[in-house]
Amino acid sequence: MKDLPKAYNPQEVEDKIYKFWEENNCFKADADSQKPPFSIVIPPPNVTGVLHMGHALDGTLQDIIIRHKRMSGFETLWLPGTDHAGIATQNVVEKELRKDNISRHDIGREKFLEYTWDWANKHKSRILTQFKRLGASFDLSRERFTLDEGCSKAVKEVFISLYNKGLIYKGKYIVNWCPRCRSAISDIETEFKTEHQLSIQGFIRGCGCCNY
Repeated sequence: MKDLPKAYNPQEVEDKIYKFWEENNCFKADADSQKPPFSIVIPPPNVTGVLHMGHALDGTLQDIIIRHKRMSGFETLWLPGTDHAGIATQNVVEKELRKDNISRHDIGREKFLEYTWDWANKHKSRILTQFKRLGASFDLSRERFTLDEGCSKAVKEVFISLYNKGLIYKGKYIVNWCPRCRSAISDIETEFKTEHQLSIQGFIRGCGCCNY
């Protein structure tokens, strides 16, 4: 009888199990199935870095639901994907360039876009690999990115439709504005700090993306 190791070594077990799942299409949804359908579209993680504990928790909860439905006789689809993250990704790339004393203005628009796409593609792959290491039962054949042609086209069509119905319009509002990004930013992209000046306490908003 083989002695069990004192410490668990995931490399000896988990990679082989996930490879078996992939080779046997265990998570691939069948569009022609007669089973009742059930699907979850992952809230796509930003390609600004790697996964954190919040992603692990959220992904685990989704995986539990998907696996339960799959075992209960449903044709399940857990759709994986990542988000381009706009301003946040731009600022991460700019910080990387600053390590070499380079700005986006030094290299121009086209070269900066090339740098940004290289970053996005590298981290998109890394994020999905991390999810696989967690055992996520994705249908990886249907992986999407928010700037994929089909996704971008769908967003444009919906935006134009809502605009034509008068539901989207230009107005004057108080917004969070970052003078470095030269863009409006959302509340979740702002960071607050307390300032004391002349015995008056106030709050100053700063851009969480670029630490302005």
